[in-house]
Amino acid sequence: MEPVIKIDNLSKEFKIRTNRNIITGLFNPKNKIVKAVDDVSFSVNEGESLAFLGPNGAGKTTTIKTLTGLLYPTSGNVEILGYNPFDRDPQFLKQIGLVMGNKAGLSWDLTAAQSFDLIQKIYEIPLEAYKERVERFTSLFNLKHVLNTQLRSVSLGERMKLELIGAILHNPKILFLDEPTIGLDIISKKNIRIFLRDIQKHAKITIILTSHDMDDVEKVCDRVVVINHGQKIYDGRLEKLMGDYQKERVVVFYFESVPGEVVGIKHTEIEEQKDDSIALRVSSERMPKLIAEVTSKYPVLDIDIKSIPLEDIIEDLFQRDLTPHKLNVNI
Repeated sequence: MEPVIKIDNLSKEFKIRTNRNIITGLFNPKNKIVKAVDDVSFSVNEGESLAFLGPNGAGKTTTIKTLTGLLYPTSGNVEILGYNPFDRDPQFLKQIGLVMGNKAGLSWDLTAAQSFDLIQKIYEIPLEAYKERVERFTSLFNLKHVLNTQLRSVSLGERMKLELIGAILHNPKILFLDEPTIGLDIISKKNIRIFLRDIQKHAKITIILTSHDMDDVEKVCDRVVVINHGQKIYDGRLEKLMGDYQKERVVVFYFESVPGEVVGIKHTEIEEQKDDSIALRVSSERMPKLIAEVTSKYPVLDIDIKSIPLEDIIEDLFQRDLTPHKLNVNI
């Protein structure tokens, strides 16, 4: 299958002024070079749903802006749907959608209905298809009551849902999402995740998602690329990443009051401790022995066995001393 996104040795550097004194900075300016993205390469096939993850400052948003043509790379090659995104070709722009949780894509001075009408004209969406999509999406996200309200007057959650609708009205082939569920309530997040998964599977829309909400990643994406300090440290299937950490489990024991001796039990790591419960991380191999040992010695009320949470797995990748090549996975 021919990739719709090809990224080869992408790097992006910024010149940052270090001497901020107005007088001396004018006559003796000092700058340093910050490498936001450092020699990153990967490709994405049509219909894939990819999570692009990293801590704050890792280079995620810089990469997304580069892929959509908002930033020029310092070096490397990027090809999206056969186009160079930095050319800003109108035919290329008509095939992508972008939602950035911290940036407004729709005009705050227009109502939602006016913004959508403008998008219909710009992207030349057939009128009947346009009306059907607006009706379907506003009903799905319960937004009909704000269609004639200025964007500046709606809540953050309503604005984010309207931003998503605006990004998909023209039925793009690739959808770039940077923190798309920020500020949304639980029900709205669930609806958006179901919707994104549906358009990815049935409409073959390729999704590139960055998010700090690991539920977004687990519910929407099949593949994960992780970067840290601008470098790629993992590229593989989400299930493979999760599977690599299934050698451990978190066993939660519930008591009337946690016995002090449990805290020091060997070959375990305390994940969390409360007055009436303690969560111990233990190898899957030793887990049955741990359960037998604790239940035979102490008055256990209940037990809960959990897999290692995805956010803990990602955090572990950040903290480990790795070169960019050690965790690359062929998929």
